[in-house]
Amino acid sequence: MARLIYSAAASLDGYLAGPGGDMSWLSEYAGDPNPAADRLLADVGALLVGRRTHDGDDPNRGTDAEGAFGGRYDGPAVVLTHRPPPTAPPGVVFATDLHDAVALARDAAGERAVTVLGADVAAQCLEAGLLDEVLVFVVPVLLGDGTPLFPRRPGAARVRLEPIADDTPHWYRVVR
Repeated sequence: MARLIYSAAASLDGYLAGPGGDMSWLSEYAGDPNPAADRLLADVGALLVGRRTHDGDDPNRGTDAEGAFGGRYDGPAVVLTHRPPPTAPPGVVFATDLHDAVALARDAAGERAVTVLGADVAAQCLEAGLLDEVLVFVVPVLLGDGTPLFPRRPGAARVRLEPIADDTPHWYRVVR
């Protein structure tokens, strides 16, 4: 079964996006070589994406690098939303239920990994016991405000993570 990996670039103070979902801060770091991101991309079989992330700001909009993984990902995506549009772009499926969305993404990924994009969807997967790994690319900037890596969810249980033996810092397995 495909592993569910929450992968995100975050500022040192823990934000994925600036106020209003602004992702422009990331563009100055996007060209840096990143072997861990390359390894992850080679294993991605499908994306599970939140609607805000799907519709949101792309620091590479209008360029060849637009889209997931700097425009290098070309494969199926499942978007979790309460507001599915009447039609979907090619390669994109909209789902309104978390478990259905995860099942669709895992089926699409086959033996490869599902990468979760979007803080809210990642938090929902974590709470439901569906998330297998967390990979954070820490970017040397302090945003001060915006969308947190994991949104505050009052009453959420503590989750233990263990480092995955690798040369990549901030890649963890969710301990069940």
